[in-house]
Amino acid sequence: MKPFYKVREFDTVRDIVDMSGELFGDRPAFEVKKGDDHFFLNYTQYRDKINCLSNALVNDGAGDFRIAVLADNCYEYCITYISVVCSGSCIVPIDKELHHRDVEGILKASESKYIFVDEAHISNIPDSFRDKLKIICFDRKEDKGDGIIPFADYLESGRQYGELYRTVEQDVNKLCVLLFTSGTTGVSKGVMLCQRNFVFEIKAAMGVLKIYPEDCGISILPFHHTFESSIIIFFAPYCGAKVTFCDGFKYVLRNMKDYNPSVFVAVPMVLEIVHKRIIREIKKKKHGELMFRVGKSLCKAASKFHIDLKKVFFKEIQQTFGGNMRMIVCGGAPIDPQIIKDFDAFGIQVVFGYGLTECAPLAIINHDRCRTTDSIGEPLPGVDAKIINKDENGVGEICVRGGMVMLGYFNNPEETAKVMDEDNFFHTGDLGYVDNKGRYHVTGRCKNVIVTSNGKNIYPEELEYLLDSEQFVASSMVYGKEDSSGELSVRAQIYPDFEAIKEQYGADFSQEEIEKLMKAAVNNVNSGIPSFKRVMKVTVRDKDFVRTTAQKIKRNAN
Repeated sequence: MKPFYKVREFDTVRDIVDMSGELFGDRPAFEVKKGDDHFFLNYTQYRDKINCLSNALVNDGAGDFRIAVLADNCYEYCITYISVVCSGSCIVPIDKELHHRDVEGILKASESKYIFVDEAHISNIPDSFRDKLKIICFDRKEDKGDGIIPFADYLESGRQYGELYRTVEQDVNKLCVLLFTSGTTGVSKGVMLCQRNFVFEIKAAMGVLKIYPEDCGISILPFHHTFESSIIIFFAPYCGAKVTFCDGFKYVLRNMKDYNPSVFVAVPMVLEIVHKRIIREIKKKKHGELMFRVGKSLCKAASKFHIDLKKVFFKEIQQTFGGNMRMIVCGGAPIDPQIIKDFDAFGIQVVFGYGLTECAPLAIINHDRCRTTDSIGEPLPGVDAKIINKDENGVGEICVRGGMVMLGYFNNPEETAKVMDEDNFFHTGDLGYVDNKGRYHVTGRCKNVIVTSNGKNIYPEELEYLLDSEQFVASSMVYGKEDSSGELSVRAQIYPDFEAIKEQYGADFSQEEIEKLMKAAVNNVNSGIPSFKRVMKVTVRDKDFVRTTAQKIKRNAN
């Protein structure tokens, strides 16, 4: 696929910083809400702070250091991320939800010398590392004499060195980001990324997606996920867009109204929750469902004549997202195509794509000219993709190749060799197929496939998608388990949507009645699938699944 938007030439992350300052100097890079006030930082100021922090790091001899970050998303995090890369060092973003022993393990494995942190997460630094690390705190206002340096003080200390950091050679193939990811399997690996990966990603993605300087993005997912960090930290300055920060998943809709964003990055679970709430509100209104269907039909008909009626029929829904939302970039798990269709009807484009941490992260995506609702789209410009070891239905492992593929796993050549072949294709571990239009579809993970005694393959993700689409199901996990006779059967754990059940049946709805609802949902799904795929046993949960910070279910923890 060829790019169809013009992309500027640049070679390094430092080039992006320089260009954003020159092209978008007076435009806001960040907007931050502090109480009732809003604080703005423009691109000239952003570049200046990156220069100063990079200088401070280089002056400290941090050129080959690994530097950890353990904090909530904030503009100081963005400054640090880019400054570490520009200084020739390597940043190690850490999941702030990790247990102390896991944080300790990452700090030890990465041999980090510095850690940038916020006040809320200082206690997450293991005691065994307090004296080994240079600790710099984002939101500390003054030096308290405990060895923790205020971020503003450390940054300003680099101002006196002019542009010292420019003396550092920018080796685009050198390790600059080290991400320890447990995914949903609990196995932690360090993914090594370099500037070449991010430069390739920006050029490829910006060739098929259009983000404008007038756009405002809201950061929701944590920065230790490349999906979020690549778009917010690298794509935004390339485009000159403004970035704002969400206070947390439960405050998403409130923050939408605070900032009126036009773009954001989401995982399917966020869209599913919001979509369910919107549909419930529609059903509450007199003739709501009928008006909803009529509105969608009229908007679709009017669009053929280049008339946009979406703001007329769905203005109230658009206000849920602040009133300016135009595009949501979504990935990380399957999503109901109907959700994408409904959002499009509301006047909001959902760009659904596919990627992995090892690919920095995007590899395949729907875009402005490939707006499907049931596929992950086409490979990005410059990306090769293929399906290997296909079964009789054409389903096999998805493999990708391109400049976005990682350097390898940190200090783990054996694991690297398992996923990289002699032709430089990365074996994703995901199963899928290609349709006759060249569009890719994901069916599940290789490790999760349930193989029956007669050799049939069952993909848990397919069944979970169907179960999660049921009205009163919040989320589900499907797995295979042998019964007393040694026969493998398909089972499911289901977490009910208690809010929807309460609205429909009242607060006194019993546990027994809830279990009947869940079994009815399973029976409904079973009625539409082949007998060998049917769920044979159901466990109803009273608590949600253990999840990663990207809201993926941790299968081994449930």
